[in-house]
Amino acid sequence: MQRAKPVQPPASRSAAVPGASAVGPQPAVQRDPAIDLVRFICLLLVVAAHCMMVSPVLHRDGKVTTGNTLMEQSWFTPVVWVLMIVPLFFVLGGVTGLQSWRRLKARGGTGFDFAQLRLLRLVRPAMALLAVMWAGLWAALLLGVDPQVIQLMTTGAAMPLWFLAAYLTAQVSIPLMARLHQRAPLSTLGILVALIITVDSLRGAVPVLAFVNMVFVWCAVQQLGFLMADGFFERRSRTWLVGAILVSNVLLGLVTGVGVYPGNMVVNINPPNLCLLLLAISQTATLQLLGKGIRWIASVRWVQTIIAVAGRRSMTVYLWHLPLLVGMSGLLLLADFPKPAAGTAEWWWARIPVFFAVIALLLPVVLLLGRLENRPTAASHARGPSRTAVVTAAVVVLIPVADAAFNGLTLALLGGGAACFALAVLLLGRVPTPVLPPSGPDGTPTSGVKRSTLPAQGLRANLES
Repeated sequence: MQRAKPVQPPASRSAAVPGASAVGPQPAVQRDPAIDLVRFICLLLVVAAHCMMVSPVLHRDGKVTTGNTLMEQSWFTPVVWVLMIVPLFFVLGGVTGLQSWRRLKARGGTGFDFAQLRLLRLVRPAMALLAVMWAGLWAALLLGVDPQVIQLMTTGAAMPLWFLAAYLTAQVSIPLMARLHQRAPLSTLGILVALIITVDSLRGAVPVLAFVNMVFVWCAVQQLGFLMADGFFERRSRTWLVGAILVSNVLLGLVTGVGVYPGNMVVNINPPNLCLLLLAISQTATLQLLGKGIRWIASVRWVQTIIAVAGRRSMTVYLWHLPLLVGMSGLLLLADFPKPAAGTAEWWWARIPVFFAVIALLLPVVLLLGRLENRPTAASHARGPSRTAVVTAAVVVLIPVADAAFNGLTLALLGGGAACFALAVLLLGRVPTPVLPPSGPDGTPTSGVKRSTLPAQGLRANLES
């Protein structure tokens, strides 16, 4: 499975109509370069936004506090309606995820094969992050760094983990949701919307119930990606797309204006609610409207080179940028370095070098650890893990992530999470397979034993390709 060259996708998708795969195999779908470019831009926006949020302050009594300067700005609430691109990440994940699942299924792969590959792609980079952070923070603690500072830095690592848990849950559900989408795409989305509204209606009486929408909201947003992959939005007129943008934003303004939901989309994101789905509808329609222009920009050779490299290392960049930013900010507090007060003009101008400093710190991390995102090479004498191992690995991963979401991330949980993630990687690894019986003239096993659907030895591919 190799990355397709970034070329413009065909205008007509005869087999992309929902339900078409029920009567015949899905043809190969060329990857849309606009998807990769938008994903890259979204990643840059996330890094830039976090650079404007992290504001540690060292007081005269030695106490360290941290604030969120961007959230304290009155102008940020309306702007975040445009800059809240997390729903778009899930839409794009739905597009690429559905295409990857269909390719794997066409080669005889199962839903458990898909879950194994998705888990490995996401868990291995996170395992490295947790292990390095745990070891580094323990070393800092032994060297005399104040425990309060250690806890602040530990808390900073928790922000990428909630996204990892939500994204992982949505991605692992793709085989099931794709089957429902194939049978009744709009009905499936409608049921998810009804479930989201039901949970939102009950969250006041049972607050913990709100976290159920971590599944319903992001799966619904991912379904929009399914519709986009199948050409649903492509077949709509420009008037329809503009109407979808206007209606979704009017509804968003209505439910936030009357106080049903907060107007700040950052507040709405964890746990997520209906606002994020409305925002995703607007973003998906906008992406379709601008698709031709985005595709033209993505066709520029140097842009292709950048997004080809960054696209293969996007999870590493996402996981590491915030811990590096927090660590750098902490070191600057101890250094004899000008520290403008948060929110001043000098502080805002300083965000530019801070952004580029984070990018510079990311480069060696990507070079050293980026390969953990690669799909592992499948040896000819190995097969995938059992279904029990895949399910167990998923549970082992979600336990520390859920603990961090409900109770906050601690130094002990960092170490426990790293151990759980390492166990998951071991469970998802290859195990010896019995010697296959002789093959028949057509290359199939004479006893009907199914051959591995993984690449032959020496092949390696990125999961998103």
